[in-house]
Amino acid sequence: MKIFRYIIVGIIFGITLAKAEVISWYRIYEMFKFQSFHMYGVIGSAVILGIISVQMIKRFKIKTIDGEPIVINPKQMSISRYLFGGIIFGLGWAMTGACPGPMFILLGNGVGVILVVIASALLGTYTYGLVRNKLPH
Repeated sequence: MKIFRYIIVGIIFGITLAKAEVISWYRIYEMFKFQSFHMYGVIGSAVILGIISVQMIKRFKIKTIDGEPIVINPKQMSISRYLFGGIIFGLGWAMTGACPGPMFILLGNGVGVILVVIASALLGTYTYGLVRNKLPH
């Protein structure tokens, strides 16, 4: 029954992103050509909301639905890891017109060709898991 809550939240989130045109290839194309503020506004709002949410979780010691404490481990700062990871993520986003979350929303909206992108993302994640220990972190 708990998973039902997550499914409902996911459906609502998917509908919201679809209606906000966040999954639109044209909106993403406009963003990468610096022709529209729409996507930058959405991403910026998400970053600000994320910062506020994390600070509230830390300050008020908010717990999970199950009552367990939320632990946010500090990240090791490394310019190269964020630079290379961001470049790879951005190139994939630019080439496919979709980042990981909206890929599944596009599939739900009937864009079947996105299955190639989903399969490629899964293959890339699997490959990263295989070579992770050999990469500088």
